[in-house]
Amino acid sequence: MKVRKAIIPAAGLGTRVLPASKAVPKEMLNIVDKPAIQYIVEEAVAAGIEDILIITNRGKGVIEDHFDYAYELEHKLGMNPSKAAILEQVRHASELANIHFLRQKVTKGLGHAVLMAKSFVGGEPFAVLYGDDVILADDPVTAQLVRVSEEFGCGVVGVKEVSRKDVQKYCSLGITPVRERVMRVNDIIEKPRDEQIMSCFSILGRVVLPPEIFGMLEQGLASTPADEEYYLTDAMADLGKQGKLMAVDFVGTRYDMGNKLGIMQANCEVALGHPEIADDFRAYLKSLAATL
Repeated sequence: MKVRKAIIPAAGLGTRVLPASKAVPKEMLNIVDKPAIQYIVEEAVAAGIEDILIITNRGKGVIEDHFDYAYELEHKLGMNPSKAAILEQVRHASELANIHFLRQKVTKGLGHAVLMAKSFVGGEPFAVLYGDDVILADDPVTAQLVRVSEEFGCGVVGVKEVSRKDVQKYCSLGITPVRERVMRVNDIIEKPRDEQIMSCFSILGRVVLPPEIFGMLEQGLASTPADEEYYLTDAMADLGKQGKLMAVDFVGTRYDMGNKLGIMQANCEVALGHPEIADDFRAYLKSLAATL
């Protein structure tokens, strides 16, 4: 079945990038001249996604505003022919896809956030694009996963091999290679201890899931104490144990937008390819490097 819907969880507090995220959601922090979440939405659209649900929480209404029409601004820009290109860029965000919003009133983890989208998804497979992760690629990473999902008829996770130290911050996958860059997932352990590491492949920012995941999430949340988060990876581990989960070692460059260094890396590398500022920025970096 074609993957037509996507969820973007964007309800995190952004504590790793305070104080910037005190008043501005981390998803709205800029990469040169666009907020991070627009890059994520554009990736989903480029992968053929038609309907997107962004899950937010209190204080993130500015995300909704960004994907809405700004009539006063657009009218003013439209009166000046020299601003036509800027007007087109402003309108682009509001015309990308059918974008819906839902608030997660309590922060109970990614598993809870995805479960909130059950009625939106219905009985279809769907993509989840983590709001912290901007991944730039010529072939959209979501599209890479969708193709494998359609081929094998099951869920797919996007993975990269990370250092043994970093895998303990993410998750570890038990895998069986199928072909180049494609693996079968047998098990997943969230934030493993060193002796629990099965491989250094971790899920980083993109997954495609079958609708049956919602039943697994409901069961998992029912048995989780009210004051604890429920990990989406716990339910995906169950899929793996049932032989219903694949992994793709995706091709693309990931930027962690919940991390100060990731934000700076994204801005520098995107600026070097930006049509308006690339040459000047490259010259600046060269002059700056000479002083280090």
